[in-house]
Amino acid sequence: MKLHARLRTYLIGACAGLIFATLSAQAADPAPAASAATPAATQAPVKLAQGGSHNAAPMWRDVRHGDTGITTIKGAETGVLIQSEGNAWRKFRNGPVTLVGGLLLVVISVAILLFHAWKGQLRMSAQPTGRKLVRFTLVERWLHNIVGGCFVLLAIGGLMEIFGKHVLVPLLGHTLFSLVLQVLKPVHNFLGLVFIVALLAMIVMWAKDNVWNAIDAQWIRRAGGLIDRSHVPSGRFNFGEKTWFWFGVTILGLTVSGSGLLLDFPTFLELRSSLQLANLVHGISALVMILLALGHIYMGTIGVEGALDSMRNGEVDEVWAKDHHEAWYQQAIKDRRG
Repeated sequence: MKLHARLRTYLIGACAGLIFATLSAQAADPAPAASAATPAATQAPVKLAQGGSHNAAPMWRDVRHGDTGITTIKGAETGVLIQSEGNAWRKFRNGPVTLVGGLLLVVISVAILLFHAWKGQLRMSAQPTGRKLVRFTLVERWLHNIVGGCFVLLAIGGLMEIFGKHVLVPLLGHTLFSLVLQVLKPVHNFLGLVFIVALLAMIVMWAKDNVWNAIDAQWIRRAGGLIDRSHVPSGRFNFGEKTWFWFGVTILGLTVSGSGLLLDFPTFLELRSSLQLANLVHGISALVMILLALGHIYMGTIGVEGALDSMRNGEVDEVWAKDHHEAWYQQAIKDRRG
């Protein structure tokens, strides 16, 4: 019993000693802690006053300067958080390009309709004879129709991307319009590749027939006979068709194709400014090409009697050939007679 009493006395004494030591340490620490906290408390208001009460505007102004920061990602412009030139590109694309392009589309379309209402279809000078001349081979027609079909689908997709939010969103709503674009976007990208291949083949195929020569001067002087409805002699293709071929199809077509490829494969242009320039070149050249194509489509369909037949079945009547392409007609008759 005496042993148990002694052990109990020792344990109580040890616990009391630990408690006393802990309380003594806590009583000695508050003064330094308070003194350490005092500078922090006095410095915090100073920082807030200098920073403008959590105002991040100065920081973002510095970011918008386009200075290169530090990043672990390697590559061009990976250290640039915000490229301010992108806002200028967006304003130009959504401003002048959209406004001027839209107005020109409306003006040209209305002008064609008014011209057709005024002059009507350009008729043949006599009744068809029934004797036909082969104007386009099967390969030429197929290639032309592939290029033309791709162009129409690409134009529809491109116009929807530029003008859709202004014209179609109020009619379809955001949800349906976004679903339509989700379908047209990949179609636009992949169909563009088909267009490029067919376009290059068509340029090579028809380049020799679109060389300007002396007979084109008559077409220029008389504006192709569109105003006085006279029939101006020309070779296989007249001056208007040659101009469309070299400027519209070749120059603009290759420009649209090249810029489109760069947008399809953006790794070729690492800088954002280069991609923005490619986007503007692609959009503006495509709009100009569409505007010129409206006239070409009109003349090849309802504008000139018999023109559509030449691309539909490859043959034209001798009267049509003599009216519109007399030099080509005479050469075709000579070749037929041997």
